[in-house]
This record gives sequence, C-alpha cells and structure tokens, in this order.
Amino acid sequence: MPNNNNNNNNNNNNNYDANYNSPTDIITYIGVPLAVLGVLPILYNTLATLTALSKIKRMLRRNGKITTALTRSDVINKVIEVDLPRYAVQPWDRYTHRDEYWSLSRQPSSIPGGSWTTFNWRTNRIGIRTQRIEYADQLRQPQVEVEFQALVGYLLDLGGVPDPQGWRLLRSSGLWTPTGCSLMRSPDGTRPALTMAALDDSDGHLSLKVTWEKGWTTRDAEALPPYWIRLPAPAPFDKGEEMEEGEGKGASTSKQQEQQQQQVDDDGDKDEEDIKPPTRKSSVSISQDSVQKQAEKNACAAIICEFTVDGLQSALSQDTNPLSSSAEIHSLYTNHLSTASYGRTWFASAATAYGTTSQTVLWNYKIPDEILAFARRDTVPCGLLEISEIVGAESTPQWQSASDENILIMEQHESWTRRTRETAAAMMAEARMEPAQRDFAARQRMMKETQARLDEMRDKARREAQRQTTRRNEAITSPRWDNKLVAEHCLTWLRRGRKIINPDLSLREVVGNLLHRMVLDGAFATGICEMLDTWKAWAGNGGMRPEDLDVVQGNLEVFAQASLLVALIKDATSAHEGTLAMDLQECLRMWRVDEIADLATEGAGSLWEFRASEPVSFDALGPEV
Repeated sequence: MPNNNNNNNNNNNNNYDANYNSPTDIITYIGVPLAVLGVLPILYNTLATLTALSKIKRMLRRNGKITTALTRSDVINKVIEVDLPRYAVQPWDRYTHRDEYWSLSRQPSSIPGGSWTTFNWRTNRIGIRTQRIEYADQLRQPQVEVEFQALVGYLLDLGGVPDPQGWRLLRSSGLWTPTGCSLMRSPDGTRPALTMAALDDSDGHLSLKVTWEKGWTTRDAEALPPYWIRLPAPAPFDKGEEMEEGEGKGASTSKQQEQQQQQVDDDGDKDEEDIKPPTRKSSVSISQDSVQKQAEKNACAAIICEFTVDGLQSALSQDTNPLSSSAEIHSLYTNHLSTASYGRTWFASAATAYGTTSQTVLWNYKIPDEILAFARRDTVPCGLLEISEIVGAESTPQWQSASDENILIMEQHESWTRRTRETAAAMMAEARMEPAQRDFAARQRMMKETQARLDEMRDKARREAQRQTTRRNEAITSPRWDNKLVAEHCLTWLRRGRKIINPDLSLREVVGNLLHRMVLDGAFATGICEMLDTWKAWAGNGGMRPEDLDVVQGNLEVFAQASLLVALIKDATSAHEGTLAMDLQECLRMWRVDEIADLATEGAGSLWEFRASEPVSFDALGPEV
C-alpha cells in the first residue's frame, strides 16, 4: 500500500510538471514563430529581387545591352537600379551607307520602348538615365534625341504621307495636341506612321510616336531626297555650231596626233640620258587642264541642290541621273550663293519656285514675303521695253506725248528755202561786183552759210537730246506691265535677237538652265542678283529713276534673264494659310530651337539628317512593330 501511494504521488507530480509552462517556454513558443514571420518578407524580397534582376539581365543580354548597362539591387527594399545610356541618333549617310539607310536592323530590341532600334542608326552617347524599378516588365529604354525636321524629311524620303488634319492641329495646339493625333501616315494612307504621344519624361518637348514596317518603304536611293532639287544641264541647240565645233575638234585632234607622232620620232633619235623629267611648269599645265576638264564636265552634268531653312546648303554635280553611287557625285563651290545675303535669298527663292509643282508637299525653304510681294507687283514700265527695242511700238499702249516732228520738218523746210533764196540773191549781187569785191563777198557768204549750218546742227542735236530726255522720262512714267508679260517679251527677245536660248524650251526649263549656270558661274550669278536687287529697290521706292534706267539699258541681257526668274517666282504655287505646306512649314519653324528633339524609345522610327529643329520627344510603339 505505501508503495502504491508513492507511485500515485509521483505520477501526479509528473502530470503537474507536464501541464505547467514556464515563461521561458512561452517566449520560445511565441517568439520563434514571430521571428520567422519577420524574416519571411526579407527572404521574399531577396528572392523576388534576385529573380527580377536575373530576368532583367537576361533581357539586356538578349538585346545586346549587357555591356552598356549597369545594374544594382537593394534586396531589403526590393529596388533594382538600371543605368542605361542615352543617345542622340541620326541616320546613316544616304549615299555612302545605302544598305544601313534603307534597310531595317537585324537585331531590334525587344525591351519595351526599344522599337526605335528597328532601324540602323548612327548614334552618339550623350548621357545615362537611371531607372528604379521592382519588376522586369517595368524596364524601359531611355529616350533618344533627334531633330524634328530631320525626322519629317526621313519619313518623306521613305515614302510617308503627311496627314493634313494632324499638322493643322499641331500648328494650332502645340503641346496640347491630343495624344494619338496622326502627323504622318503609311504610303497607302491606312495606318499612322508618326503620332503624338504622352508627354511623360519629355521635359516639355514634343513627344512623338513613330512606327514603320518593312513593306512601307516605297522609295529607294535613286529617288531625289526631300528638300533637294535637280537642275538639268543645258542641252546644245545649234546643230551648225556643234558640227563646226566637232570639225574643229577633229582637226585639232589630228594635228595633235601628228605632233605626238613627230615627238615620238624625235625621241627615238635621242639617248636615254637626254630625256629630262617633267618640269614644274608642265605639272601646273596638267593641273590646269584637269581643272578645265572637270569644269567642262560639270557644265554638261545635272546638279542637285540641298536646301535648308536658310537657303542653299550644298550642291552636287552628277555624271548620271540615278543617285546611286557616291563615286559619281562631286561637290561644287557654292559660297557665292550660300554666304552672300542677296545671292542666297534670290537663288533659294527662284530654285524653290522652280521645284514647286502640283505634287509638292513640303519645301524646306520658304520664299520671303517681301520677295513674293515684289514678284506680284507691276513694276516694269512698258516704255522701258520699247526704248530698249525689246518690244515694238505696236505692242505697247500710247505712252508718249504728241510728237511735233511735222512742225520741225516744216520749220526745217522753210529755213532751207530761206537760205536758198538768200544764197541766190547773194550770188546774183556778187556777179555784178568787181573781182576783188566778188571774192571777198563770196568768202563772207560761205562763212555765214557754214555758221548757219553749224547752228542748225547744234539746234538739231539739242532738240534731239531734249526729245530723248523727254522720251526717257515718259518711258519711266509709262504704264507698268505685269512681270509675267515682261518675261514673255524678254524671252522672245532672247530667242530672236541673242540666239542664246533654245527656242524649244519653256520658261520653266529656261530658268532651270539659268539656275544651273548660276551655281557654276559666280560672276553670272552675282550680275543677276545685283540686277534683281536694283529692280526690287526701285519697286520699293515708288518707281524707276533715270539711274535705274541706265543700269537696265547697260545690262539689258541680264535684266531679261532676271525677269524670267521673277516671273517663275510669281507663278509658283505659293502656300496659303490653311494648306498642308504652310502648316508643315509653320510647325517646323515653331519647333526649331538650339536644343535637339527627344525621341521617345517606344517608336520604331527613322530620321533624316538636317539641322536646327525644335525638341521633339519620340515615344515608340513597342517591340511588336
């Protein structure tokens, strides 16, 4: 019995100890799970951050950005920092890198916002953009910088079509243009190629979105780029002169061959020691011959001119029409048309008018308003053309005062009759005189007649000078003709009298030949531009002065050629308010500052190289483009 009681007491004590939890046990049972729960977010953040970082690195590696990107991770705060470079992009040269310019990139980026990599770019690193993200799908490629005007020119070069409504809205609204507004469309006009994007990360610049597909490129290197015009080489028109020139060249060639043969025969008799090396004088002669040959070659080749908003940028001479080989292109000297203010303005205006057709959508150069106003005004007196023998009196209205020629003829007849009577009477009186008196009287009579004839000649010269002065003054104040009519008469005069204009060419084709010559001949271009300046000056001063008439009559041929340029500017289809060309020009002008445009990275884009554009931010579509 005592043993059983002891065993029961021990069992009761054990049960009591088992059911009793000490404070230590309580802290252990509660603290350990709480500690584990506190570590789980850190473990989750670490695992999620490492997983996202791994995905980001795979994306960068797959898109070729792993060597240029820098990644950092904060596993505690679940933040990943990615440093990606920012670029200013520009397309490759149209002639020397045709494959890169016209083709798509072989490895476009699949990172959201990287579809601008669809094209091949000439890039320039300009900075680094740091992105703080949590997930891999938040990664974006930084914006790239591009010139707005270059972008429009490049899309036009590829075959893009401007959207008139979009450009009109951009011109009126600016940065408040709605997102998604289309500025350029695909060549078939069904899908947008250039649209407005959200202003996120655009720093107050235009934010645009560009898309392009392989099948949309409808133009190639043989097409003339935007903002360029082609000036054809003047073709010879006098076959007789060409035949004579050919015969002369043939005779010269045969004579040269004979001289060369004689030289060979003479050299054969000489020893090798007697052969002297070419002198410096012969080298200079060879160099001059090569320059002369190149000048003759340029005169027979077409010229293509590049224009910016400031005027002529460059001029290239081509041996063939297709713009396919840079080896066939030669740069020409254009300082006389690109630096001098008068030459730059007049040539650019005339060339713009020459290149303006019914299919023209955009011209980079805008003809100044004062030039357009001058070309539309009637400033040339018709009397100027008549006294210069450009037109006949039957073609002009009555502008001279009533002529007193009949009165002058009657006065001259009466004077001659009176002198005849006086001479007869004096001779009869002399016949009754003594020989000595008769000789003296005859000498006196002859001296008197000579003096009378001299006085009559002086009076006639004075009256003729007075008549010419009156005629010139009346010609200056005669009715003014339309510039187009003046050009038509001048063109007829050049064809008829000067034999320098091909009679088969139209006015526009003649102007093309004149512009071609202005590029190659600086003195010729300077003469025409100075004449245009004189013409514009008297038009702005209220009319022609006698000094201006002397300048025109002293350079009548130059004036006739200048009138053709003015007539073409007048006939040019000028862009009026509300038209597509005006909207395009105004938008390019408004967004033209020293800064370069931002091209958001979510657009597959393409640009062209031009300078001075307003900031534009290009947002891209996405990697699916």
